Amino acid sequence: MPTTRARGEPTGEIHLARNVQEIGPKTRGTTLSRDLRIAVIDKNPLRAAIIEEGLRAAGHMSVVRIDETAELLDRIRAIDPDVILIDLESPSRDVLEQMFKVSRSVARPVAMFVDRSDAATIDAAIDAGVSAYIVDGLRKDRVKPILDMTISRFNAFAKLKKELQTAKSQLDDRKAIDRAKALVMRAKAIPEEQAYALMRHVAMNENKKIAEVARSIITAAELLR
Repeated sequence: MPTTRARGEPTGEIHLARNVQEIGPKTRGTTLSRDLRIAVIDKNPLRAAIIEEGLRAAGHMSVVRIDETAELLDRIRAIDPDVILIDLESPSRDVLEQMFKVSRSVARPVAMFVDRSDAATIDAAIDAGVSAYIVDGLRKDRVKPILDMTISRFNAFAKLKKELQTAKSQLDDRKAIDRAKALVMRAKAIPEEQAYALMRHVAMNENKKIAEVARSIITAAELLR
């Protein structure tokens, strides 16, 4: 498991997410240069103050603290933050699972601060889409680099996820076109090139993608079985 430790720091493990959150329709790109709306989830006012001071020192003034976890997802959606920072100190398993649910449900960079952890919990955080999981590393001077890293990792994984989805979509289109082409060849007793040209002609006439025409042919063939 990749672990990054700030130079010269004996403590404060940072565990980076291996996977990508599901990207929802409202996902927006998060950049490091603009003032961000940041939600800080923390019941401890002293620990929350450390995070808030670190954020304001970095120039981020739009900071909203959430100190109650009741209806947490609804609160987060109402705030609509660019980044979510969660401080759990010494969380119970139930609290951790609640926070992992938040991470899975929102398409935002999420960093989680805890004082102690174990391998299973770290893996669970990563699987939930937490961009950075910081063990024993809550200090004002570390907030900005952790925030920057969290956003960068989230954006990198989001880009990778989009590329993978595009590649899968293109492969699915190719399979549909090949299958429809075979159906047209068999139905009309024509060669492959002519079948493809016929599908392409229909797509142009109907202002559709050829993959859409291919799927319509497949659906019709299944209905006529």
